[in-house]
Amino acid sequence: MKKASLALAVAAGTLGLTLGNVANAAFIEDSTAKLDLRNFYFDNDNRESQGEVGVANAHSGQVREWGQAFQLNLQSGFTEGTVGVGVDALGLLGVRLDGGGRGGKVGQSRTPSALFPLESDGSARDEFSSLGLTGKIRVSKTVAHVGTLQPKLPVVTFNDGRLIPQTFEGAQITSNEIDNLTLVAGQLEHAKGRTSSNADSLAIAGAGVGADSNKFYYAGADYKINKDLLVQYYYGNLDDFYKQHFLGLTHTLALGAGSLKSDLRYFDTGSDGKNGSAAGRADGYRGSGFWNGGNTNSSFGEVDNRTWSAFFTYSLEGHALSAGYQQVSGDSNFIQLNQGSIPGQGGSTTYLITDRQITNFGRAGERTWITQYGYDFGKIGVPGLTANVLYMKGDNIKSATGDLKEWERDLTVSYVLQDGAMKGLGFAWRNASLRSEVANADADQNRLIVSYSIPLL
Repeated sequence: MKKASLALAVAAGTLGLTLGNVANAAFIEDSTAKLDLRNFYFDNDNRESQGEVGVANAHSGQVREWGQAFQLNLQSGFTEGTVGVGVDALGLLGVRLDGGGRGGKVGQSRTPSALFPLESDGSARDEFSSLGLTGKIRVSKTVAHVGTLQPKLPVVTFNDGRLIPQTFEGAQITSNEIDNLTLVAGQLEHAKGRTSSNADSLAIAGAGVGADSNKFYYAGADYKINKDLLVQYYYGNLDDFYKQHFLGLTHTLALGAGSLKSDLRYFDTGSDGKNGSAAGRADGYRGSGFWNGGNTNSSFGEVDNRTWSAFFTYSLEGHALSAGYQQVSGDSNFIQLNQGSIPGQGGSTTYLITDRQITNFGRAGERTWITQYGYDFGKIGVPGLTANVLYMKGDNIKSATGDLKEWERDLTVSYVLQDGAMKGLGFAWRNASLRSEVANADADQNRLIVSYSIPLL
């Protein structure tokens, strides 16, 4: 705990020292600080490995872990003048309440790996922490950030699906100089996984151990044609792995007493550098997917993917009914940054309409139908209570044994206190089931989350 507490103390002290040394009203007055608390219980039942638990090469039949997270977020204002300067700090601490046993131990009924990094004996660590600092410069309506980043863009999105969030290290510029147009450009070099205190290089799913990159370039634009219509273009390039183009459109249409929102997305992803050569792929610079003939195919591991989707949501009086379709084409799975090949860095988010609780339905050839219904109980006198149910069914997954199928069902119920001394205290239950013809994929999962935010400045 001492090392973890020190990380949070340094985060607070860094900004506090700066505030004390900078005689600038805007820098101080516009500063914010908050402490986010997250209590997280995770239960994942791998339905296909019940008889294998305790065997040396077993899958994790039961993953049950419980932890408490502390996230200290400090953001300064900018110094006054033509060029404004500021600094942000992000302190993260995860504390184990129940680690879920020890991986690889014979005869045990559960194994850790979801919320905490592992010790050398396969048990979960008592705690882990990290500190991220970000310098920022503002000129007019353009802001540059250098240091710890949490991008949320079509070509790169940080993952926040466990105890503490994933972070990246790099630089990003965001410009709003032209009305209704946002321009973004950046470069990422490293990432810290959601169960790691260490920053590592970047990779994709399917890459070999040791095959990685420190250069992910991205750029894009969001143009708001009017208040109801937004168009997007983004480009992402992980050096020696892939290049990706994205086109997106969102539109909201008043329809009767409600509204219809349309969300259209298209990705075109191809190889880059070493991934484009057989020699490079043999060295581990490859992606996941299906190629006829497996590793005897001359294109084995080469990134080749086109994915498009359409998702529509009709909202009326607290009700939200959605339906959508997604199609994945090409030999490789849908590709974006994924640290799964780097020990301790697993866990990623993709910008797909099908990226939900357990899987993302982005396998080579996969076609997916999705339906979803949500309700806000505030419309009937219970503000703060919401519920959502979702069902996805995918088919045409390419494999050596023919086309495969899978489905996922998600249920989420959440409640946030609206008043009183603990106003803002949130409770959430997330339940999901996945059944897939892909080997070792079946799972039943529950997440119980209690969250609370304490403003400090």
